Amino acid sequence: MSKRLRVADVVAQTLAAHGVSHAFGMPGGEVVTLVDALGLAGIRFVLARQETSAAIMAAGSFASTGAPGLLVTTVGPGLANAVNGIADAAQERVPLIVISGVVDHAHRARYTHQVFSHAALLRPLVKASFEIEAEGASAAIARAIRLALAEPMGPVHIDLAPGTAGVALMGDEVQHLARAITPVPAASDPGVAEIRGLLAAAARPLVIAGNEAVRAGAGDSLTELTGRLGMPIITTYKAKGLVSEDLPQSMGAAGLSPLADSALLPLIKAADVVVLAGYDPIEMRTGWLDPFSPGTNVIELSAHPADHGMHRTDVCVHGNVRDIANALLVGCARRATWPDGEPGRTRSRLAELFAPRSAWGPRAVFDGLQRALPKDATVTVDSGAHRILLSQQMRFTRPNALLQSAGLCTMGAAIPLAIGHAVGKPGSPVVAVLGDGGLEMCLGELGTIRDQNLPVVILVLQDESLALIELKQRQAGLARAGVRLGRTRYEEIAAAFSGTGVRVCDRAALEAALRAAFGGSSFTLIVCEIEAQAYVDCL
Repeated sequence: MSKRLRVADVVAQTLAAHGVSHAFGMPGGEVVTLVDALGLAGIRFVLARQETSAAIMAAGSFASTGAPGLLVTTVGPGLANAVNGIADAAQERVPLIVISGVVDHAHRARYTHQVFSHAALLRPLVKASFEIEAEGASAAIARAIRLALAEPMGPVHIDLAPGTAGVALMGDEVQHLARAITPVPAASDPGVAEIRGLLAAAARPLVIAGNEAVRAGAGDSLTELTGRLGMPIITTYKAKGLVSEDLPQSMGAAGLSPLADSALLPLIKAADVVVLAGYDPIEMRTGWLDPFSPGTNVIELSAHPADHGMHRTDVCVHGNVRDIANALLVGCARRATWPDGEPGRTRSRLAELFAPRSAWGPRAVFDGLQRALPKDATVTVDSGAHRILLSQQMRFTRPNALLQSAGLCTMGAAIPLAIGHAVGKPGSPVVAVLGDGGLEMCLGELGTIRDQNLPVVILVLQDESLALIELKQRQAGLARAGVRLGRTRYEEIAAAFSGTGVRVCDRAALEAALRAAFGGSSFTLIVCEIEAQAYVDCL
C-alpha cells in the first residue's frame, strides 16, 4: 500500500530534492504542518527573531551553499514583517522561496482577521506569486524554484493554506531538478571573434565586473584574461575578490565612495574598450551615470542584461560570463597594454587614499581585522559609513568572502547574513561588521546565534551616531538632527545572551580580542569605541 503523504510532505520533499537544506523564519499556526514536514524531509528549520532577518539569513545560506534560500512566514503580519528582507532578495538577485501561511479557502469570503492579499503586497518585489493546491503541489514548487534561479535571480512567493498542507495524498511524484545543459560559445563564434578583435586592437582595455560574474564562477577565467592583457579590473562591492585584490590588475571595488571614484573614474574615462562582465549598476552611486568617454567601445557580457539607464552599451553578448571569457581566451596572446602605466598609479593612489592615518579609528580597526582574519573567513558588513570604508580599504582574494546588501543597502543585514552563512557552511569562520545603529536593529538575533551554537565574531564600531547621515548633514551645512544614539554597553548584552563581550579602545586590544574570538567556541561581540567624525575624509 502506498504511503499517504501530506501536501506539506510533497512540498518539503520537492524543496529537498532541489538542494534546499535549511529554512529560516518564525512559525505561526498556519505553517506548523509545513514546519513538521520540512523536518521529516531533512530540512532544518532555523528560528529567527523576526522575519526580515530570516529572509536575509536565507540570502546568507545561498551564498554559502548555492541552493535557493527558503523563508517561512505565517499569515498577515508574519509576511508583512518580511517585506524588507524580500525586497533585499529582489535587489541582491537572491533566489529566495517565500512560503507563507494563508487563511483556508472556506473562511476567506467572510473572515477578515489578519487577512490581506499577500500577492498584492509583494507584487513589485517577486518574480511570481501563486498558491499551492493539493493537485500538482510538487510541480508548483519546482516551477517556483526554476523561476527563482532564472537570471536575473530573485524571490518567488507561495501561499499554502493549513487545510491544504494537511491533505493526505495517495502519492505525488516529487519533481527533481532538471539537468541543465548550457551551450558553451565556441571560440570561432562571430560575436566572440568580434569582441576578441576589439580587445586585440585596444591600447587601454578595462573590465568592470559584478555579482553575476561571481554567480557564474567566472573568477579564474577573468583573472587569466585580465592578466594576459594587463587589463585593470574594477568590481562592484558584491564582486570583491572575484579576481584576487592582491594581483596587480585589480583596482579593488567601487560603488559608493566619492574618494575612490576620484581615482577610478579618470581611469575609466581613459579606457578605449570597457568590458562589463556580469555588471549591474544597481550597486553604484549617481556619480557612475555615464562614466565612459564618447569614443569608448562598451561591451556587455551577461546572461540577462540588467534593467537600468545608467549608461550606454555598444555590444551585448548574452550567455554565461565564465564561458564567454573562456572563449575569448582562445588565441588571446599575452601583451602589454596601457603604455602610460596609469593602472599602476591608480592602484597606488587608492592604497594611499585608504591607508590608516592614525593609531585608532575605523581605518585602524579594519587594518587590524585584515591582519587577524583567517584566510578562509567570510566577512559580512552592514550598511553605513563603515561599510563604504571597509569595502574600499580591505582586500579579499576570493569571491563571496565579503557579503553585504549592496543593491538595496538595507541596515540590519550583517548579523543575519553571518547567521545564514554559518548555518550553511558549519565550521567556517564568519565575522559580522556593523555599527551601533545596525546592531540595535537586530539585537534579538544574538539569541539565534546562541541557539544555533554559532561561533560568529561580531565587530561593532560604536560611534553613538548614524555616522553616514550625520556626515551628509555636515556636508550640506545642516544642523545635526535625528542621528545621535545613546551609549549602550553591548558587551554586557552579549554576556546576557551567553556570548563573550569585549570593549576595546586601541589597536593592540582589538587584535588580542580578535585572536581570542577566532579560537572561541561561542560567539564574541567586540565593541570598538570610535568617534563619528573619524569618517570625515574617509569616504
